[in-house]
Amino acid sequence: MRRPVLAAAMLPAAIVLAAPGANAVDGTCARDLLVAQSSQKMAIERLETLGDSEADRCRGWRQHVDTMRRAATVYGRCLSGTERSERLAQVQGSEKEFSDLLRTRCKGR
Repeated sequence: MRRPVLAAAMLPAAIVLAAPGANAVDGTCARDLLVAQSSQKMAIERLETLGDSEADRCRGWRQHVDTMRRAATVYGRCLSGTERSERLAQVQGSEKEFSDLLRTRCKGR
């Protein structure tokens, strides 16, 4: 079975916090960016350890889609410019890839 592409170059948290695109007006953004980045990293690690059963894969893929959607919300709210565009493209691309897998391979699971 072909494993989905796990394209997610994770930046160190200090870089995200220091990014010029970080929204300084919203004091929760620094924390939210750290949480989103950590959740994204953990989601990718979980994908790499999914079991071989369809039920395990489908469950893991659903969790991944949920995590990518939450991360996209944070990146959309807290980043701007190129950083925002790149991060959103990354998580939205991953969300779409795994949503497609769910739609085609996890019917009824």
